[in-house]
Amino acid sequence: MDLVTHFARLNVRMPSSFRATLVLLAVFFLFLRPAAAQESTSPATAAELEAVYFVAIENRTADILKQLALDDPAKVTRIHDAIIAQYRALKARDEAIDNELKAKGKDAAAAAQERAALLSSKSKPLHEQFVAKLSADLTPDQVETVKNKMTYNKVKVTYDAYCVIIPDLTEKDKTKILEMLKEAREEAMDGGSATEKSAIFQKYKDKINDYLNANGHDVAKAYKDWDARQQAVNKTNEATPVKVSQTPQ
Repeated sequence: MDLVTHFARLNVRMPSSFRATLVLLAVFFLFLRPAAAQESTSPATAAELEAVYFVAIENRTADILKQLALDDPAKVTRIHDAIIAQYRALKARDEAIDNELKAKGKDAAAAAQERAALLSSKSKPLHEQFVAKLSADLTPDQVETVKNKMTYNKVKVTYDAYCVIIPDLTEKDKTKILEMLKEAREEAMDGGSATEKSAIFQKYKDKINDYLNANGHDVAKAYKDWDARQQAVNKTNEATPVKVSQTPQ
């Protein structure tokens, strides 16, 4: 077994300081290739792909832990391990589903439909177990923080955008939008990539738009009006001369 793979398999049991060292080592070994090999067009090895993935999920997890600012080392380790395990479980789920569909020889349309069904059934237990682990150590607000970080804070970003673009939203509208965005977040947490997470949020944004259109708003017009306001602001800024302060001689 090469060192990179060995480090990756051991990381969940290590103190954070040593784990950080392993991240650096993983990067070091990933790029420690002969110049000739780097210039070739040969695909990356499994160990190199694992090293990249190892560093990526460690960095994501470190960012989440920084936001949580936990002061209990044992709790930090448990949350770290739970998040890392969830990322790896989702990756293993995707690989298992892809292998299953490939073995069946399904065409693209049929495979897409079946993949969606398999994702739903296989994700539910992983999701529930993960949230249970988080809830055992974190407050509800802290669990929210983890969920938001794992979905790129799309709930807040999208909610704030709706409030700006459609300024006449009622409190009922805002409550409904937030409710649906949080539903999107629960599903997007199980997405295997940023693209999948974005697609899930887009699906719920379409539902939100349908709700708003059915409740006295014209979403398409609101976007058009907002875009016009933005262009007007940009033109004003471009037309305003820049004042250069002069220092007295």
